Amino acid sequence: MMPIGEEFSTFAISARCPETGKYGVAISTRPMCVGARCPFIVPGLGVVVTMAVTDPRLGPLGTRLLELGYSAQRVLDEIAASDPHIEHRQISVIDRDGNAVARTGAANKDWSGHFCEPDMVAMGNGLISERTASAMRDVYRAMAGQPVEARLMAALEAGRDAGGQHGGQHSAALLVYHAQPYALIDLRVDEHDEPIGELRRLFELYKPLVDYYETRPWQPHIIGSEAEWLARRAPGEASPGVGSVKEEAA
Repeated sequence: MMPIGEEFSTFAISARCPETGKYGVAISTRPMCVGARCPFIVPGLGVVVTMAVTDPRLGPLGTRLLELGYSAQRVLDEIAASDPHIEHRQISVIDRDGNAVARTGAANKDWSGHFCEPDMVAMGNGLISERTASAMRDVYRAMAGQPVEARLMAALEAGRDAGGQHGGQHSAALLVYHAQPYALIDLRVDEHDEPIGELRRLFELYKPLVDYYETRPWQPHIIGSEAEWLARRAPGEASPGVGSVKEEAA
């Protein structure tokens, strides 16, 4: 019997920011639409990434277990116990306390493996070399103190620049959640010859509007249009945050 799922040679980095409570994933692969299948986040509780011959059902299973208060290790153990084809999968979990774990099944294509640290997992399968994953880890570490979304984006670029995966990349995604039940950032390049470069372009366009879209549901009477929001910013000034908009309303 063939395993259920789709075959991916993929690299990804997932993280939790202990200062802000944000969770995020940056990921790229050769097949289309990786952002629709592999990263799963429960705001405030954790992140699950499922890759290789991925079964997209495992992501929602993992997030349900996080909602029940399971630790990252217990979530991973429960997923492994539930899946008769677990050796074809590659899965990572980070929980609400920053515990980070991963499992790379024995049937994954070389190079395959993972690096786990508190609040971070860098992993991949079918990679040119171990350096794809270790470069993501190293760049993420080196950018400590910067926004998690910027660290994830740069780490994904580092993985690509270190060789990426066999066959190249054709889709990429950046997913970040903060305190709300909807994504703070959900950018996807579903098919492109240079998906990580295109993801960077979209990220740079979207960065000045991150706070705008986080704030708009709560302050629709004062926030105005995207253009008005951007016009209120001085050159080089960071986007006004939720707090500053609430002060205006008062």
